[in-house]
Amino acid sequence: MNQKTLDQLAVNTLRVHSIEMVEKANSGHPGMALGAAPLIYTLYAKVMQHSPKNPTWINRDRFVLSAGHASALMYSLLHLFGYDISRSDLENFRQYKSITPGHPEIVITPGVDAGTGPLGQGVAMGVGMALAERYLAHTFNKAGEDIIDHFTYVLHGDGCPQEGVAAEACSFAGMHKLGKLIMIYDRNQITIDGSIDISFTEDVGARYKAYGWQVLTVDDANDIEAFYAALKEAQAETEKPTIIIVHSHIGYGSPVQDSSKAHGAPLGKENLEKTKENLAWPKDLAPFETPAVVKNYVDAIAEELTSKERAWQEKFMAWRSKYPDLAKKWDSFFTEDFSFLENDEGFFKIPEKSEATRESSRKVLNLLSEHLPNLIGGSADLAGSNKSWLDNSHAFDANNADGKNIHYGIREFAMSCIMNGILLHGGLKSYCATFFTFSDYMRSGIRSSALMDLPAIYVFTHDSIGVGEDGPTHQPVEHLASFRAMPNILTFRPADYLETAGAYLYAIKSQRPTILALSRQNLPQIDLAYSRREIERGAYIVQDAEKPELILLASGSEVALALEAAGVLKEQDVSVRVVSMPCMELFNEQSAEYKESVLPKAVQKRIAIEAGSSLPWYRYVGPEGKIVGVDDFGMSAPADKIFEHFGFSLESIVEKAKEIL
Repeated sequence: MNQKTLDQLAVNTLRVHSIEMVEKANSGHPGMALGAAPLIYTLYAKVMQHSPKNPTWINRDRFVLSAGHASALMYSLLHLFGYDISRSDLENFRQYKSITPGHPEIVITPGVDAGTGPLGQGVAMGVGMALAERYLAHTFNKAGEDIIDHFTYVLHGDGCPQEGVAAEACSFAGMHKLGKLIMIYDRNQITIDGSIDISFTEDVGARYKAYGWQVLTVDDANDIEAFYAALKEAQAETEKPTIIIVHSHIGYGSPVQDSSKAHGAPLGKENLEKTKENLAWPKDLAPFETPAVVKNYVDAIAEELTSKERAWQEKFMAWRSKYPDLAKKWDSFFTEDFSFLENDEGFFKIPEKSEATRESSRKVLNLLSEHLPNLIGGSADLAGSNKSWLDNSHAFDANNADGKNIHYGIREFAMSCIMNGILLHGGLKSYCATFFTFSDYMRSGIRSSALMDLPAIYVFTHDSIGVGEDGPTHQPVEHLASFRAMPNILTFRPADYLETAGAYLYAIKSQRPTILALSRQNLPQIDLAYSRREIERGAYIVQDAEKPELILLASGSEVALALEAAGVLKEQDVSVRVVSMPCMELFNEQSAEYKESVLPKAVQKRIAIEAGSSLPWYRYVGPEGKIVGVDDFGMSAPADKIFEHFGFSLESIVEKAKEIL
C-alpha cells in the first residue's frame, strides 16, 4: 500500500472513529470531523513537532481547536497517534467522568493545549501562545541554537471569524507581526442555522490582508498535498501571521453532506453505515477498531516524532552546559517557588501617606517585575490610569520581542484571551488591566481562565462609585457580586497597600485566576495589627473588643470607614469588632473553627459595608444584620457626594449601628 493510500485510510480512520463516538454518545458534532479530518491529520503527521509520550514538551508546536465542538476529531487524532487516550476513552465520549468531554478541556485530556468551546476564544489564545513563543525565543535562543522554536496552529470553522474577539485578536496579531501563528479556516459555509449566506458574506481574505496577514487558499480540504504546500508556505513567512482558507464539505461522505443537519447531531445508525460505505471503510472492522496497517504506519510516525523530541532534549542539555547563566534564568522562568517574596521586607513596606490601591498596585507590580523576569502584562489603552506599566522594561511590539509591557489597545475581550494563551504556553507569568466596569467585555475570557485553572491576574481599577464624575457607565456596582459567584476564581478588594501586596503575593503563588478590584481614590494606610499573611485567610479581625456586641464587616475603601465608626461607637460604650474581608472565596474555604473565631455565632448584630451590590453579604450578616451597599446604578457627581448619597458616611453607619442594637 503506497503512502498516499495509507494517508487516505488514516484520514478515514479519524472520520469513522469520530462519527462512531458521536453515535454511541447520541450527542456531538460529526460534520466538521468528517470535513476537516484531512487537515488535522496532515498537521500532526507531516508538519507539527509534537511528542505523544511527552504532551507538555515545552518546544512542541501548539495546536488549538478553536471550533471546540469538533472535539471527537481531536480525541480520535490523539488516540491514533498514541497519546494517553484509549479506545475505551473514545467509547466513553461525553460520558460521566470521562477524559473525552463534549468540548476540549486541558485539565482533563492529555494532548489538549487549550480548553475551547466558546467560539473565537481559541483564535485569541493562539495569538497569546505565539506571543509567548516570540518572547521566550528572544530570551533564550543563541545564534544557531534555537531552544525555543515552534509554531502555533489554530483550526476554526465559519463561526470563529464572526466573533468579535477573533477580530480583536487577529488585528493585534497582524500589528505585532506574529509570523509563527498559522490559522486554518475550515470553510464549509455551514453554521447551525444553515448556509452562511444568511449571516456572513464578507470577504474574509480581504479582511485579513487589511490586518497585515498573509492569506492563502486551498480549494479542496481532501487535497493533502495542496494543504501541505500551503502550510510550508505559511511557515516560510516570518513577518506576517498566516490564514489558510480551506474549502471543505461539512459531513463529508455522509448522506447529509453540505447540510446543517450534519453539524450538531448524530448521523443515525443508517446514515452512519452509509457514510462508512461511501468512505470504503473495511466491513470486517468492529466499532472503534483501527486498521492494523494504519496503526503500524502512524506508530512509525509517532516514533520518529519521539526521536526528534529526544534530540531536542540532548540539544537542550548541551545548551544548559554551555550557557549556565541562561540556564539559571530558564529555571527561574519555570519555578513555582516564590517563598523569597514572602521574606522580602521591601515588598511589605508600608507607605507613609494615603494612596489609592491602584497606586499601591503600581508599586507592587514593579517590585514583582524586579523579582520575576518572566512577568509580562499590559492594559487595554489605560496603562497610565490603572498604573499597570512596568518601569524596568519597555513595550513588546513587532520590533521589540523583549518588552514586558503589552499595549493591548481597546480590545478588552481579546486581552483576556490572549493572556490565557500566554499562560497556556508556559514559562511566563502574566496580568492584564482595565477599569473594573469594562470587565463586562471580558467575562467569558475570565470564565475560561477559571475553567482552565490558569493563574491569570486581572487588575481592575476604579472599583466603585468612587469613580465619581464619570457617572454610572463607569461605576461598577454588580461586578464584585458577579465574580464572587463565578467558580474557581478569587476576587480581592484590598483596603490598603499591605492588603494589595498580600493579594498579589497570593495571586503569584496561586494556580487559579485572581481579580484585584482597586480604588481610584486615596485610602489611608491602616495600622493593622495582624500578620501580613492573614490576607490568605480571606477575612480577619482588624480591630477587636473584649466582648463584641456588634461586628462591622467591610472590604476595600470601606474598611477605614468601619474603623472610624467603631471608634465613635466605642466612645458611646458599644463594643465593636471590625473585620476586613478582602476575599470572600478564601474565607469560605477556611475551617469552621477559623470562621467561628472571626464571625462567632453568638454575635448576630452585624453590619456589612461595601460600595457595591449587597447580594454577597447576606450569608455573613444573618437575619439580624444590615448591609450598606449599592443596589442601584451610580450617578455623576464628586465621589464624596455619591458616597454620602448611598449611605457611606460616618453618621449613617453609626445610626445604623444604633438601630440594630
